Amino acid sequence: MFDFDGIHEIWQTIARNKTRSLLTAFGVFWGIFLLVVLSSTGNGFENGMMKQVEGVTPNTGFFFTSTTSEPYKGYQKGRSWSMQMSDIEALKEAFPFIKAISPEASVYSSEDKNVVYGSRSGSFTVKGVMPEYNEIEKSKIMKGRFINETDIAANRKVCLLGKKVYTTMFERGENPIGKMVKVNGIYFQVVGVARSYTDNVNINGSIDESVILPFTTMQQVFALGDKINFFALVADDDTPLPDIEEDVMQLIKQRHDIAPTDKDAIRSFNLTEIFKAFKGLFFGIHILIWIVGLGTLMSGIIGVSNIMLVTVKERTREIGVRRAIGAKPKNIITQVLSESLLLTTLAGLVGLCIGVGIMAIVGMITSNMPSDNMMFQDPYMSFKAAVLATIIVILSGLLAGILPALRAIQIKAIDAIREE
Repeated sequence: MFDFDGIHEIWQTIARNKTRSLLTAFGVFWGIFLLVVLSSTGNGFENGMMKQVEGVTPNTGFFFTSTTSEPYKGYQKGRSWSMQMSDIEALKEAFPFIKAISPEASVYSSEDKNVVYGSRSGSFTVKGVMPEYNEIEKSKIMKGRFINETDIAANRKVCLLGKKVYTTMFERGENPIGKMVKVNGIYFQVVGVARSYTDNVNINGSIDESVILPFTTMQQVFALGDKINFFALVADDDTPLPDIEEDVMQLIKQRHDIAPTDKDAIRSFNLTEIFKAFKGLFFGIHILIWIVGLGTLMSGIIGVSNIMLVTVKERTREIGVRRAIGAKPKNIITQVLSESLLLTTLAGLVGLCIGVGIMAIVGMITSNMPSDNMMFQDPYMSFKAAVLATIIVILSGLLAGILPALRAIQIKAIDAIREE
């Protein structure tokens, strides 16, 4: 059964000197409180940073052509070349780990205002992509839909408008779906409106300021032929892109009679290393936070241990009398450890609760701010971290009481007589 008398006795011992107990407990409280605040703040900055790159798939690579730098099979160096749609199909067939792949083309107009609807006009980027592009640079569909496979197969003259294009071309609240917009002198039917997840990362222009066309339609309408100078792909989660980046380029080189050692003919960069750097940075920050928090907590624990030693010294007569009337060393150790454990656990839990509560309020304040580009969002301490902190507090309470407990069991009955 639960020993209420024992708990009451322990509480009376702690409450005997309230000021000393509160000052001692404050060290533990502050250590846990600081750990919660620092950990939550670190998570808040990590969430804010990752929010800035939301919508871009981490395991993504980008490949683009350039002039050759080595002669090969009768070709001189400095040759200009282009990929074709058949290369995209060959990559899909050769590498089943490719989750999504899309070429991208852009066309430019000599006109100052290349997008026109009625009396309104504006200058915007015009992109041609495949439906899978939305898996590479994800967008939020506000109205209608994204480009689909039927648009590609039928070379449909349809377009997707970015958010800024829509607000520039149309009245507020006006439905653009089905309307005809002139893009670089040619009319396209609007099938959707989209916005980017963030303004901080974009591929060849922000989606918000772009008109998206089916890739095949752009090739046909703007007489681009079968040339591809740029494409992006996403590998599945089990295949890190840096591991297959070179294989992708070698296959393309082989198909276009380019020297395998030519490092300039086709170039690439990937987002995997960037995201890995982010994770490494925040991992180091979290380690530093725990070092600082635990260091502060240990200072509090040392204070608890010192006070418990003083308390044991002051209770020499009481402990000696207990020993004289038959108290076993186990009983003395349990008493001292219980006092230490109760003091540190209460202080730690109070610090944990107050810290979590304050950061929850901060989280609500930041979540109500209108900006999507805040570098500090949703600060919280994870449940696992909170459980770990609680376990550390409990173990610290036991650790703080070990030395005083060992000192207590060394007290003999004769010591009580001397105290008299």
